[in-house]
Amino acid sequence: MSAVAAISPARKAAFDILLAVERGHGHSDDLLRGSQVSALYSSDKSLATALVLGVLRWQIRLDHELRPLLKRPKAKLDAEVMIALRMGAFQLWFLDRIPAHAAIDESVELAKQAGHRFASRMVNAVMRRAAEAPRSEMLEGTAEELALAAAHPKWIAERWVSFYGLESARAICRHGQEQSRLTIRVAGGDVDAELARTEIDAGFRLGPSELLENARTVLVGDLTASDVFRTGRARIQDEGSQLIGEFAACAGGTLALDEKANDEKKNDQKKILDACAAPGGKTLILAERNPEARIVACEVSPKRLDAMRERLDAMRERLAGKGKNIECRLADAAEIDEVGTYDLVLADVPCSGTGTLGRNPEIRHRLRLPDLARHAERQRAILRGAMRAVRPGGRVVYSTCSLEPEENEEVVAAILAENPNTRQVSLARRIDDLRRQKVLTDSGAERLRRCLTPDGALRLLPGAAQTDGFYVALLERTE
Repeated sequence: MSAVAAISPARKAAFDILLAVERGHGHSDDLLRGSQVSALYSSDKSLATALVLGVLRWQIRLDHELRPLLKRPKAKLDAEVMIALRMGAFQLWFLDRIPAHAAIDESVELAKQAGHRFASRMVNAVMRRAAEAPRSEMLEGTAEELALAAAHPKWIAERWVSFYGLESARAICRHGQEQSRLTIRVAGGDVDAELARTEIDAGFRLGPSELLENARTVLVGDLTASDVFRTGRARIQDEGSQLIGEFAACAGGTLALDEKANDEKKNDQKKILDACAAPGGKTLILAERNPEARIVACEVSPKRLDAMRERLDAMRERLAGKGKNIECRLADAAEIDEVGTYDLVLADVPCSGTGTLGRNPEIRHRLRLPDLARHAERQRAILRGAMRAVRPGGRVVYSTCSLEPEENEEVVAAILAENPNTRQVSLARRIDDLRRQKVLTDSGAERLRRCLTPDGALRLLPGAAQTDGFYVALLERTE
């Protein structure tokens, strides 16, 4: 009986995750945090992550360039075989430090051990052709050329060229093909000095952020084992996500309760609703900036609610009492029945996620044009609930990580048309407030001003500031 050839733990983990994603059994970010990857050594963990995200980012182009290397280019291949081919081609064409024999031999073995012994011979032949095949530079002069060169669906590239122009569409697509920056939020005070003292010994290195004074970019290494991270004084959060939380906290901070003669009413506690709160990063920012406010953090998924509650409970213990008034509630934001209750509502709604394709590359393979209308219907329902929940004079921050007008401007326009007692407020003043309060850097404030739309919303395209793409609008209930 012949011995089974070895497959490296990193490649086996990557293969299993890509197969699960292909079959719709999970998302790459969740699976990469699972037990199979967590058990790997650091170097293997890095390779597994690079293989999973790299194959998903470049899948459209990999398939296009692999097909001519098949004897029957139109043949339908089993998922396991196709994934073995993609993994091998990605290593040969995109990873300089991987020996060709390792990429070829282990791709063959992956197909064989997945039950495709006969097809493994075909994988071997195709991989050897791929190793020898010269790769031509691809043009990006049209939306169709850009889509193929940057491995994006044609219909998405065409939309972005139409909405934002060819140059901006190129920048968006290129950002979607890069490893997303890992960003942390620091609690301020002496955290920077402590990080500087420990980063060399701990094996990580940090750099400044693009926009926010309290954000840092992780340039090298892993800081999750540091005391600063374990004690909650630094936490992982995309800078765009942090910025949305800061905009909401600023909107709430400028909302003094109406002057009332009654002392008891003067001391009313500010009420904030985080309508779609999980995983809770923006809720924490609201609590940090409004330590005495009552904050209700809603989530419609019981599983996500439990995870958020556990995270917020742990963070409350580390934040010197900030967040003591957070209530986690299982609720559908579209069906909130507390009318005129809140001073501020943050509606960071579920969306297509087209601003996050670098971080969540499989979205491009799953999303279809009709999905945008389905998302927009749900978003309008949530924003209606938010406007119903806010008091007269209160404000709602509406945000998405989508680049699509159907989920952004068109949702806001629909709600404004339905509600004559609602107006849109420009974020220009909020940008100035955040700069003056040393929340935004001077250069970050200037960059954000250039990203304001004519109606005063903020649209930050991916790559404009090394963040995910997102949209933010501020609405006020006038009566």
